[in-house]
Amino acid sequence: MSDRHAWQRVCRWQDILPESGVCARVGERQIAVFRAGEHVFALDNLDPCSGANVLARGIVGELRGELVVASPIYKQHFSLRSGRCLESPRHSVRAYPARVLDGSVWVRARRRLVVVGNGIAGLRVVEELLAIAPQAYDVVVFGAEPHWGYDRSLLSPVLAGETEAEAIELHPRSWYVEHGITLHAGDPVVAIDRGRRTVRSANGVTVGYDRLLLATGSHPVRLDIPGAQLPGVVSFRNLGDLGAMLDAIRPQGRAVVVGGGVLGVEAAAGLRLRGMSVTLVHRHAQLMDRHLDEEAGRLLAASLRARGIDLRLEATVDAVLGATAACGVRTSQDESLAAELVVTAIGIRPNADLARSAGLRCERGILVDDTMQSFDPAIYAVGECIQHRNTTFGMVAPLWEQGRVCAVHLAEVGVSRYVERVRPVQLKVSGLEVFSVGRIAAAQGREVLTLRDARRGVYKRLVLEQDRLVGALLVGDVQDAPWYLDLLQVGRPVTDLRSTLIFGPGATPAAAGAR
Repeated sequence: MSDRHAWQRVCRWQDILPESGVCARVGERQIAVFRAGEHVFALDNLDPCSGANVLARGIVGELRGELVVASPIYKQHFSLRSGRCLESPRHSVRAYPARVLDGSVWVRARRRLVVVGNGIAGLRVVEELLAIAPQAYDVVVFGAEPHWGYDRSLLSPVLAGETEAEAIELHPRSWYVEHGITLHAGDPVVAIDRGRRTVRSANGVTVGYDRLLLATGSHPVRLDIPGAQLPGVVSFRNLGDLGAMLDAIRPQGRAVVVGGGVLGVEAAAGLRLRGMSVTLVHRHAQLMDRHLDEEAGRLLAASLRARGIDLRLEATVDAVLGATAACGVRTSQDESLAAELVVTAIGIRPNADLARSAGLRCERGILVDDTMQSFDPAIYAVGECIQHRNTTFGMVAPLWEQGRVCAVHLAEVGVSRYVERVRPVQLKVSGLEVFSVGRIAAAQGREVLTLRDARRGVYKRLVLEQDRLVGALLVGDVQDAPWYLDLLQVGRPVTDLRSTLIFGPGATPAAAGAR
């Protein structure tokens, strides 16, 4: 901890009259210190409504069951514990740690946490930190995109027209204001000076930090073929990409989606729902080959074809055609496909460029330990930019736990460690019910249970090993997915459920009790 953030003696306890306040300078700030009963509290002395440094002269009392100080000018009430303005939360002030020790009053100016990344990973840490230690840090957030934070995993429903872009916003502007968070949107950090503990943004903003959180996400893998840079070729990773895709939608418009993983299938389905003629090109013999077996792949392919989506399996795109803009692609099967829009969904890579340039240890991603701390003890990292125990991440679910663990350590309120768990994959496409988790391939020592209902288009595959469920694949009916996921993650023996396991938790009382 730097000296400017150490506890500072303000005065003697007896120097503050009961139920009143005094003004003190702590670091570079004017702080109002209040005595209420046997406790002391500290807030910024600046009244945000009047612009005057007067809160120390306010009246201390209780309002609506909360200890408050009333501004001597406009009479707004500020919580002594949190600094929240009861009448207008956007006019809240900062609160600081305060204590009485050996007859003296001590106050500590808050440390500064700089967050690089305004997406779901970085904001999850901030949310957790505000919940467990709201006074621990002044928070500054830099975001590369000119938007408020949003949930990238929900871009597919927006593309499909099933929800609005506003619905995937994580927090409105008022949230940042109410919590005293400084946001630099559309201004990415371009340099870290670890020696001086500062960051510098593309717009030249330099900010010091006591703790730095890197949540820089990932880069989409780009096509390395002729024409890949032409207008009309987009990835599907952010709101900018989504906007380009929506702008390209035309009646009788044509699109080619490259990549038959989860995101590629969702993109193809969304564009088709928007009325585009869509061809999906995938290099392997089955779609979502990392998560489905052959039969599930056939069912998914049939469902997509029934929606009017053309498939080109065991094929790659060798070139994007066009002189000044994309007008089609040429495949490895020597076929030309007309398209004004080419969407690539062929994978992601951790964005560790900033960390590497700062000399942090990186392999595929930023190397972190079980507390989300990098090899620099002042720098933490979470999300798709990291590598933890040789694992990188591309789904939202792990980010929640990473955020909680990271916040606990930033707040210095306990010890918690991140442990990676088996995570499910589920399509976010209405009418395409697909769920996959764990090890679904057959192998020595494993038992495979299957259920097929061709009339309903339902297929289930469960994989058992050493009397435990280690994999589950559901197509057409995923209502039992949470139960299977719980069995798998808990590692519960399934001997007593063996005969009815494939039918789900409602098949027997014993199964229902294991829910």
